[in-house]
Amino acid sequence: MARREATKAEILDAAWDIVRAEGLAALSLRDLAKRVGMQAPSLYQYYDSKNAIYDAMFAEGNRQLLARYTKLRETDDPIRDLRVGARLFVEFCAEDAARYQLLFQRTIPGFEPSPESYAVALEVFDLGRGRLARAGFAEKRAMDLWTAMVAGLSAQQIANDPGGTRWLRLVDEVVDMFVQHMTRNRRRP
Repeated sequence: MARREATKAEILDAAWDIVRAEGLAALSLRDLAKRVGMQAPSLYQYYDSKNAIYDAMFAEGNRQLLARYTKLRETDDPIRDLRVGARLFVEFCAEDAARYQLLFQRTIPGFEPSPESYAVALEVFDLGRGRLARAGFAEKRAMDLWTAMVAGLSAQQIANDPGGTRWLRLVDEVVDMFVQHMTRNRRRP
């Protein structure tokens, strides 16, 4: 069992290497098998399809993000905590464009994460929703605006200043704008 898990991990590592170098759509089972020293049909002993490999990558990427979020300690300043969480998210996205695309964009035709893999993404989402609620922004529209905002900063950073900090530098300012907007425009129940 340990050998099987080690081989599956080796396959995922090689898949990440390919997509980081050539893009998500460039993943081919033939090239992947060659990188790990096997024939393409042998991959099916570990993953039943290319989408199953993407699914495992999706889960792994979300587990990485979840691990970072769970290390964040809440303070007595929930707005500061929002800034820290937003910065963590933008940094996480910007450090690996292929992982960002797989986790947060629909770039692979026909790929939908499995319920098990998607459950990890929902854990990340719930942590963010909890931080927003702690700051006084529990309504659905707050989360919608929040995710659009941090995803937009991430996309801009990746597309227009890879390896830099142009949009990352704006995180605190954008969080403050969000807080001011949401506070000023509170909806009455």
